[in-house]
Amino acid sequence: MEMNNQKANHLALKRLLNSEPVLKDIRHAYEVIPEMKKNTIFHAGPPIAYSRMCGPMKGACIGALLYEAIAKNVEEAVKILERDEINFDSNHDYQLVNGMTGLITYSMPLLVVENKSFGNLAFSQLHEGMGKTLRFGSYDEATIERLQWFENTFGPALKKALHVTGEIPLKPIIAEALLRGDECHNRNMAATSIFFEKIARALVKTDVAKKDISDILEFIASDTQFFVTIAMAACKVSLDSASGIPGSSMVTAYSRNGVEVGIKVSGTDNKWFVAPAPKIEGLFFPGYSEKDACPDLGDSAITEVGGLGAFAMAASPAIVNLVGKGVSEAISITEEMYEITLDEHPVYRIPFLDFRGTPTGIDIIKVIESGISPVCNTAIAHREIGYGMIGAGLLRIPMECFEKGLISLSRELDSNRKE
Repeated sequence: MEMNNQKANHLALKRLLNSEPVLKDIRHAYEVIPEMKKNTIFHAGPPIAYSRMCGPMKGACIGALLYEAIAKNVEEAVKILERDEINFDSNHDYQLVNGMTGLITYSMPLLVVENKSFGNLAFSQLHEGMGKTLRFGSYDEATIERLQWFENTFGPALKKALHVTGEIPLKPIIAEALLRGDECHNRNMAATSIFFEKIARALVKTDVAKKDISDILEFIASDTQFFVTIAMAACKVSLDSASGIPGSSMVTAYSRNGVEVGIKVSGTDNKWFVAPAPKIEGLFFPGYSEKDACPDLGDSAITEVGGLGAFAMAASPAIVNLVGKGVSEAISITEEMYEITLDEHPVYRIPFLDFRGTPTGIDIIKVIESGISPVCNTAIAHREIGYGMIGAGLLRIPMECFEKGLISLSRELDSNRKE
């Protein structure tokens, strides 16, 4: 098993590190996902039925039906959902990623990211900004209007801008952002600034109305987390290229739906290994506490699996104020992650560690042997509908996911030997 595993991990890691993600287009979900129908909703985390969803995800489902005009009002939306008239499935099973509730519906404009090294694609939604948003379970009028603006104005304008810029390589942006203090999960201030400059210079060369250009640039400038869904898609497309390698124990996905969390492992391809969603340790906004918090939620931890987020916390001292840790703790977390990963990223480097590459390629065997579970940064959503984000913090992926993954991988290897 050891030799097969080592060779397989070497190939999986090589694919991950050699990936070249580029932002190339904006297209509607129905254009890029063959399985997408009007009554289809993709969500964050392992597959889950509406009846089992957490509060914010149920709220987002209501908002999705209002946005898609499947329901005329909240009451009608709830009835449709409770009658199981909507088909739900996991983003990760369809090359998709999105933050928190993660909902992706028929009409949404999606970022199209291509892996130039291997030809595969990944998709994510435009970041909705801060405050009340669909990803935190809001379905108020402002949330729906913003989604409609994305569909009718923002998305088409960004598409025209990308025709001017051509493909935008994402690894250089992420690498530079790490040098400027981002970790590209909970902090994307530098990455957003770099992207803003590129897209602003292109937008003014399009035929998009000046008012729309002004509104779009104002939106991006006011949303310091705008780049996060781009970073997520970059990690997703890179990790997907390393999936399905027999014998590899490298993790290729980690995602959460607020009830369960799950990982995927390269050597077992598309299988989910799930555990109950953990509580999040962190700082809460005034008036909120742990009792108000939804358990772990969202696709955004794909950044940690790709060597960013908490794995790169040592590059981002400013993040500690958001998640309730000190600078020394941030450095310690990154250093600990080297013990459970296969290598250091050759492009994503950390100035405070003498430009050492970020720990990349989570190995389930190293996790089990060391007893060290991967750390993730995350936002905290209120457990009930309508409240939105109430804090931010850290968590560790449940060890149960890795134990299940290793058992399954061992069985597959044994089965292959017998054949």
